[in-house]
Amino acid sequence: MKKKPISNYLDSNLVVFLNTPTRNEALRELVHVAYESGKLDNEELFYQAIIEREKIVSTGIGMGAAIPHAKLPSYDRFFIVIGILQKAVEWHALDGGPVRLIFLIGGPDDKQTEYLQLLSNLTQAIKNEERRKKLLTLSNPKEIIELFQET
Repeated sequence: MKKKPISNYLDSNLVVFLNTPTRNEALRELVHVAYESGKLDNEELFYQAIIEREKIVSTGIGMGAAIPHAKLPSYDRFFIVIGILQKAVEWHALDGGPVRLIFLIGGPDDKQTEYLQLLSNLTQAIKNEERRKKLLTLSNPKEIIELFQET
């Protein structure tokens, strides 16, 4: 399977700047953005799937970033909603630190290989400290997507 760049899953309509005080409020906002842009047919079902996934183990991967995700049978393509928080929120991340960068992934539950490849590529991209710092300084969704053109 040919590796798809992360930018294939991004859309400037799916990049949002948040000023929410809690993890769940941030997740609610990101799910709503996905719903409003036509990526979801059932906003509440997807939100509940995201929350259930967080209960299993935190999606806060450390480095100030989280990758919440849910897969449902009714979807045929993956998407990523990027949320950049003005103030860091508690996420119970693996490193114990708060989160300011959220990459919400949604997609089909029957494309595990593509999903794992996407998750791996995204994690590698986030590990780049220069990219993380730059993300926190940008305010234009198109510039944010450009940071992922090479990944």
